[in-house]
Amino acid sequence: VQLQASGGGLVQAGGSLRLSCAASGSIVSIDDMAWYRQGPGKQRELVADITRGGSTSYADHVKGRCTISRDNARDTVYLQMNSLKPEDTAVYYCYADILGRFGVNLSRNDCWGQGTLVTVSS
Repeated sequence: VQLQASGGGLVQAGGSLRLSCAASGSIVSIDDMAWYRQGPGKQRELVADITRGGSTSYADHVKGRCTISRDNARDTVYLQMNSLKPEDTAVYYCYADILGRFGVNLSRNDCWGQGTLVTVSS
């Protein structure tokens, strides 16, 4: 089971980006999905998360500017980011709580994507 993130890049302040993260492998089900970020010299922090049923929560620093969504049929989570600021510059990581099948066994694991770099210029 793995997560593949995409959509990062260089954008000017005030611009928008949409991040995507697709899960693949022997997936039985996915519970919570989320986006985290880690800025230069900072610890990783939660940006937003979404339950399988679609309930969402956001960190204060992105409320009103970001929208997290998911497509359960595609095992994919998205993060639409608007009104980007230079302080949003970070590597963005997707996370998923995945129940996977490994041979005859089922196992629930915290899975992380490889990170996608978002750079916001002033």
